[in-house]
Amino acid sequence: MTERRSWPALVVASALTVSCAVVAGVGVSSAMTELTRGPTKQERRAAAAEELARRWRTWPAGKIFPERLAYTSEQGGREVARRVGIGPETDCARAVDAALRAPMDEAGCRGLIRATYLDAVEGVVVTIGVAAFRDSAAVMAATTALPREHRPSPGLRPLTFAKTATERFTAAGRQYGTYHRAGPYLVMVTAGQADGRPAKALGRPLTSMFTFTDELSEQIARGLVVPARATCESEGFLC
Repeated sequence: MTERRSWPALVVASALTVSCAVVAGVGVSSAMTELTRGPTKQERRAAAAEELARRWRTWPAGKIFPERLAYTSEQGGREVARRVGIGPETDCARAVDAALRAPMDEAGCRGLIRATYLDAVEGVVVTIGVAAFRDSAAVMAATTALPREHRPSPGLRPLTFAKTATERFTAAGRQYGTYHRAGPYLVMVTAGQADGRPAKALGRPLTSMFTFTDELSEQIARGLVVPARATCESEGFLC
């Protein structure tokens, strides 16, 4: 009698064991499939966006700010601006005027790096800043606080280097400002004359003298958002 009653129990136990094994097998199979499959389009897009947003930290500074930048001079010829130096600081607040600090912070500025260039004849000093944000919407929010019509203030503060032709360029000497949006980056420019003359001493703005700086900032902006092939195994990409 005991043996007859235990037989159904053995059948049930065996069935449960088989079922568990099947479930475990399916689970292992699903896990292996997940581990061995290639990244989806969505994952690739996310990885590319993350890599782009991290370039200000992961790229060498010299890649962001090339040693030389070509431009069209006021007379129409082709000239080359030379990089004098790159600043070591990345703090957003220290790189802009006081009136911009709160708007930049509210927009989520993650860091701001600067470099300074001289035009071909070393008469114009150009400081270019790259401010990093979460995304293009945050960049748009930050630009609402920037002045229009190429006014330099409130804006990017000059970055100068001792014993070079840039050392006399001060905030008071800023005569021109501009900016470009590039994905999660805001490329800001401020420029003035190397002799350090204050902008208020000029009878009228010398706008045409500084329009070439738009070309410089456009090149920096384009370089920052050059598409890169996103693979989850590549350095700089996170999937």
